[in-house]
This record gives sequence, C-alpha cells and structure tokens, in this order.
Amino acid sequence: MDHALAERYRLVTDEIAQAARNAGRRVEDITTIVVTKFHPASLVRDLCELGVRDVGESRHQEAGPKHAELEDLGLTWHFVGQLQSNKALAVAEYSRVIHSVDRLSLVKKFSQLDHGVDVFIELNLTDDPGRGGVVPAGLAELAEAVAAIPHLSLRGLMAVAPQGEDPARAFERVRAIQPTLLSIAPEATDLSMGMSGDFAPAIAAGATHLRIGTAITGKRPYPA
Repeated sequence: MDHALAERYRLVTDEIAQAARNAGRRVEDITTIVVTKFHPASLVRDLCELGVRDVGESRHQEAGPKHAELEDLGLTWHFVGQLQSNKALAVAEYSRVIHSVDRLSLVKKFSQLDHGVDVFIELNLTDDPGRGGVVPAGLAELAEAVAAIPHLSLRGLMAVAPQGEDPARAFERVRAIQPTLLSIAPEATDLSMGMSGDFAPAIAAGATHLRIGTAITGKRPYPA
C-alpha cells in the first residue's frame, strides 16, 4: 500500500466531510469519484483497499483495458471525459455512469443500447463553443432526447467551473439552469460538479457527485 496515497485520501475525505457539515448536508449524500486517468491499475487496487468504490476515467483507450483487468473488484466505473460518438457504445459496455452527454449524436448512438446506463448532461459554462458541453439554450432539446431513450437513466447535470471564474459563482449558474432540466425530468436531481481544486464550493452549491483526481491520486504519470 502506498502510504502517501492513503494519507491524501484521508485528508480529502476529511475535507469533504467538513465541507458537507459547513453546508448543512449529509456526507452520505455525496459520491466521491476518484479519477485515475494515466495511473496504473495497481493504484486503483490500492484505492479499493482504502474503501473507494467509484472510479472515473476519461480516455476509452485506457479505461477499457483497465476495467477488464480490475473487473474482479466490483467497482462502479464512471466515464467523465469527452466522448466520441464512434466510441459511445464501447464506453457504455463498462461504464455504469457517463457524465459527458452533450449532443444529439451521442444520444442517437445510445438508442442502440440493450442495457441500462446512467447519464449526466454536461453543460458548457464558457463562451467557447469548442469546449465540451451543451450550451444552456440547448439543454431542453437534449434532455428531451435523452428522456426518450428507454435504456438511459437521466441523473442530472455535469459541469466544470471555467478557468478564471469564481467556482462558487459558476456552480450557482448551474443551479439556476437546473429547473429547465427538472421541468423535463423531475427525477434528474443530481449534480456532478467539483474537482480537486473546487470541491468545497461545489458541495456548498449542492453537488452530489465530485470528480477528484490529483488531490487523491497525486501527480499524473503522463505518458511519453
């Protein structure tokens, strides 16, 4: 066991619990997804020993083999990265939850599924149309398309706070947009937002799913 990993996990877990208390929330209502991008399968096994049950990946070419190697652990795999339409069905084979549905072409691909998958609709909170996520004006149309697919369970919204913006303000913008989704899918109350540097304001804004990487895993061993 990597003792530094265990200590980072303990510290982040304590900080999440404190942020939940500060927000008057139950920590049990918050799912921490540990994002293990670029890290080896052995680190995921160590995380499992520490009690982690939800892991996140953002690259299909890495996530697929890693899942296959670790299938014995019974983990819940979350796909949190931008998803190419031609890889959508392959990703849905091992990911129980997909956080980055952001366009109709993905929904069309998912219409071919023969098993259930939970999904979040990703919002683009920037002015850059090249960034992942649907713009707020397109949310209703996309949500209606997701809701029409029998095998998709719409959980809620996912968002990344833009660089240079106060995260608390960004997450409040998500809360302001949320009623549009709830008017179409009242059960889609979850909010996937908050990463290593901004999970405390995300919790204060009502995040139910945190996507935390380096604060727990340490520096990523980027491939050459």
